[in-house]
Amino acid sequence: MDSREFRNAMGKFATGVTVISTEVDGIYHGMTANGFMSISLEPTLVAISIGERAQTLKLIQESKRFGVSILEKDQLDISKRFAGQIPSDEAFQFDTSNGFPLVKDALVQIVCRVEQEIVAGDHTIFLGRPEQLHVKDGEPLLFANGQYATLNQQYATL
Repeated sequence: MDSREFRNAMGKFATGVTVISTEVDGIYHGMTANGFMSISLEPTLVAISIGERAQTLKLIQESKRFGVSILEKDQLDISKRFAGQIPSDEAFQFDTSNGFPLVKDALVQIVCRVEQEIVAGDHTIFLGRPEQLHVKDGEPLLFANGQYATLNQQYATL
């Protein structure tokens, strides 16, 4: 199998869309990512996966902290901006009400301290311990098959 075939196969797995953020020397940085997951309840841990070519990788290694903003369905433009699909000369106005840069009005805002760093192929996985968490009601922005999507049906009751 080649890398394109593998990428296409992995694209069949629908994910939420996040902006991963950090702060170094008073400057805020962010990138769109769907490599995010919950790892453990005891202790609380999450994981993010950052490609070796991403500028954010070195910044998180330096700051030892990262934010995760899980985007709401109406935040498509924010995702595209941090993915480099919508160029902008203006600095993005992060929500810093908690002392760390996060996306305003995101469904979930999490601030994490890096617990562990694992090099895995051409990515680095950061295990983070959440220090702050804010959740609001709403519908998530999704990504699958190389396209953005939203939920268009009711959640099933289990």
